[in-house]
Amino acid sequence: MSERETIITVSHLVKKFGDFTANDDLNFEVYKGEIFGFLGANGAGKTTAIKILCGLSKPTSGNATIAGFDVYTQKDDIKNSIGYMSQKFSLYEDLTVTENIRFFAGIYGMTRKDIKIKTQQLLAKLELEDSAKKLIKDLPLGWRQKLAFSIAIVHSPKIVFLDEPTGGVDPITRRQFWNQIYEAAAEGVTVFVTTHYMDEAEYCDRVSIMVDGKIAALDTPQGLKQTFEAESMNEVFIKLARVAVNN
Repeated sequence: MSERETIITVSHLVKKFGDFTANDDLNFEVYKGEIFGFLGANGAGKTTAIKILCGLSKPTSGNATIAGFDVYTQKDDIKNSIGYMSQKFSLYEDLTVTENIRFFAGIYGMTRKDIKIKTQQLLAKLELEDSAKKLIKDLPLGWRQKLAFSIAIVHSPKIVFLDEPTGGVDPITRRQFWNQIYEAAAEGVTVFVTTHYMDEAEYCDRVSIMVDGKIAALDTPQGLKQTFEAESMNEVFIKLARVAVNN
């Protein structure tokens, strides 16, 4: 693992809101082409950290680089190097499939020529040619998820951040969504995914589990299960949560 290229480096990262510490001394690295799971219960500090890593928020202290760019001084460079998708917002429901692709590709700085080519490629790959003029709100949720992820990487970013992208999605659709993630990682895209679904940890190369703003554990899913003598990642999480409560 040490020979792999590091694409995200986080060192002693702290984010405070008044007296409340949302991120408490975070330290970790993420490698190129890795599927890195950033797990934890709601309120554990995952979204706060991801906003910092996406260049949307400034740390209180500590350091972080994303694709070689500093989170304090090179936010625009970071934004140009990443893709982003969240559960709360991903596509404009009152725009058509084609309009969404073109709109977000334009935001990512792609040329008109490249946008036209990529739009045709995406529609064909997702088998959405017949739905190109349909409004997003008229598409089944599974198709919306697939399209949202494809748009998040339409500009071939080095890293894609997925902030609880499968919230409220049925298990079959979630599994199909993860197949897309595997494809992207195989092409060299680093996938940084936050989720509170512990079963999804099994799909990641390595997993970080946050508890109360701190990274309580970080290893491969198999390594974590061995360390905590657990049969599942859910059991690992429960054991970590119990320790936090007792402390």
